[in-house]
Amino acid sequence: MAYDHGSHAAPDDARPLWGLMAEFSDPASLSRAAKHVKKEGFRNWDVYSPFPVHGMDEAMGLKPSRVTFIMGFMCLTGFTCAWLMQWWMGGVDYKIVVAGKPLFAWEQATPILFELSVLFSAFGAVFGMLILNLLPRWNHPLFGKQRFLRVSDDRFVIAIEAADPKFNEPDLRRMFESLGGKHIDRVEEES
Repeated sequence: MAYDHGSHAAPDDARPLWGLMAEFSDPASLSRAAKHVKKEGFRNWDVYSPFPVHGMDEAMGLKPSRVTFIMGFMCLTGFTCAWLMQWWMGGVDYKIVVAGKPLFAWEQATPILFELSVLFSAFGAVFGMLILNLLPRWNHPLFGKQRFLRVSDDRFVIAIEAADPKFNEPDLRRMFESLGGKHIDRVEEES
């Protein structure tokens, strides 16, 4: 007996709409389209390209990353932890006079202060980025689109979510077409 692999899948019309995506031919047209989308007041949208596009952050109106603040906080935390650890170990818990120096001298603590500051900063960068980007995300509705999967090779895409207050599919299709968007596709939620 043959098994019908498609019998359990819902038709595209039955799945809820996640948004609309449009493909653009080059970075310049992608940047122009992003500026226009921002100017129109959309809030729930993103740009995807195979490499960083110069000026895209400004075109999208993105604020500076908060990862730098997380890294700075973690650097200070690492420095403070190292300072307290060195003070406790050398000056309180295990008192050994080295070369006639005081029990706690900043010179001998410097390598550990540096190392823990860098270590905590690195952890702050990695985990801050993961948390702020809501990662890991094992699946996304865009992953179901074959054209989107080529974005890491040679595609330039803008996707606007249906959750955006200004989302109107027919108007959005016309806007993408007027901006030079090709292959404008509906993106459905995964079932």
